[in-house]
Amino acid sequence: MSTAPIEPLSWQGLEALASPEPDRVTGPTNAQATLRLFGQGESDLRVTLFRDHHAWCPYCQKVWLWLEEKRIPYRIRKVTMVCYGEKEPWFKRLVPSGMLPALDLDGRLITESDDILLALESAFGPLGAAMEDPRVLPLRQLERTLFRAWCQWLCVPRRSEREEAAAERAFDRVAAMVDQALQATPGPFFLAEFSTADLVFTPYIERMNASLYYYKGYGLKERHPSIAAWFTAMEGRSTYLGTQGDFHTHAHDLPPQMGGCFASGSPRQLACRQRVDQGPWPLEEPLDPETSQPAVAGAAAEALRRVLRHRDAIQAVNPVPPERFGLALRCALTRLIEGWPCQPPPGSALGLLYLRDRISVPRDMSLQAARALRQALTQTAADQATGSQAMEVQAMGRQAGGEPIPLPNHHRRDQDPRPFQRAVGSSSPQTNPP
Repeated sequence: MSTAPIEPLSWQGLEALASPEPDRVTGPTNAQATLRLFGQGESDLRVTLFRDHHAWCPYCQKVWLWLEEKRIPYRIRKVTMVCYGEKEPWFKRLVPSGMLPALDLDGRLITESDDILLALESAFGPLGAAMEDPRVLPLRQLERTLFRAWCQWLCVPRRSEREEAAAERAFDRVAAMVDQALQATPGPFFLAEFSTADLVFTPYIERMNASLYYYKGYGLKERHPSIAAWFTAMEGRSTYLGTQGDFHTHAHDLPPQMGGCFASGSPRQLACRQRVDQGPWPLEEPLDPETSQPAVAGAAAEALRRVLRHRDAIQAVNPVPPERFGLALRCALTRLIEGWPCQPPPGSALGLLYLRDRISVPRDMSLQAARALRQALTQTAADQATGSQAMEVQAMGRQAGGEPIPLPNHHRRDQDPRPFQRAVGSSSPQTNPP
């Protein structure tokens, strides 16, 4: 006796199950806000932060975190990075170099993230130890040494396994120095208490953790326990969780920004890459290299809310026609929120995998919400096929009869923010969801 396929929820039924919109202005740190007040009035505003639409810029993250930690009221204006589009003319008139981040403080425009932090310290006081504190200066130099070792390993092609191993050892030695610096303090941070020193390390060590796992099969947390403890402590701060990217986002946003990222091609690296791209999540047990945070109950509802808010734009940019993709998306969202497997229409897996591969954290949603959505999209794409085909789809990320549209390496124009700016009905810079 055959069983009738389960029908997906309607758009109205899905809307009823989405979580309500949070308070972007005074609530927890989030990538979607264009104004942050921390309970104060707009008359208290002295700061405007210019950062990129997609929250990919590491130097923007450093300033963003500082403002959130200090709870300084500020406006956010979002600007397109060259790697995914053309800079807005209004910003080029304001900052001819196009440099991000930029900050307006009391009518004075400042660029260069370190100069911005120094100006903010002068205006509002330091965040713990100051940028030029004698304890912070050597840590800033150590961070730059780690950055150079990372670039030399990740961004330079190797002609032999011997060269690859030498670059790994060079990075590992500097990472061990960072681990030792953390061991020398009584707590998990770079000084006795959380401070500017931690913000200096945050953007790039987060990207190192992601990119070296994906392109080299290297476990930064696994090899350096004090760095792992530092990440855990950072993930205990809502400010950091609101700015934190995930492995998939960084693995694919870094190549056009860095001028290329070169994979080692080892069996371990290939396995790590597949897990990041296709799941399942957590990435590994018992130590998840991506996050120490467990899945949260509201993650699926958060992902549902974000997709529903921008579903017209999501459908408009998808390679599968809207009438077919819309039904497939309802199937995936029904699986996400209810756990029901609904078979999507033929030929729609390509569109589901296209969306899965272009979810960006934290631009679109939190890390745990993105995991839940990616998992539902992957499983629903597999539901298009049956039997051995379905197993192949889930294992390899393939649609029956084709491959997902690959992500470009030299640019990310597939992430053009303009359709999503129009979707929210504003000509001012806005967040670009998937």
